[in-house]
Amino acid sequence: MSDAWRWEYDPDAEHVVGGLSPHVVAEVERLARELAVLGRDAAEVGAGHQLRNLPFLDVGLLYFLPVPSQQLIAVVRVTWAG
Repeated sequence: MSDAWRWEYDPDAEHVVGGLSPHVVAEVERLARELAVLGRDAAEVGAGHQLRNLPFLDVGLLYFLPVPSQQLIAVVRVTWAG
């Protein structure tokens, strides 16, 4: 089994980032890739217990769930006040 983690939108991109501008989506995806690189250590990033949140671009919050059993970072919600 590979040690590489991956990320994905849960349930899908339309539900999580639909309607956001391309530059916001690009930043969300950049952060998700970085969280996947962190792998298991992503559980220490941001705030929260199981569901974590990470501020970005001064007015956004990325909500994600590290799933160690699947080596997955599930991006479940993005809020944007910009």
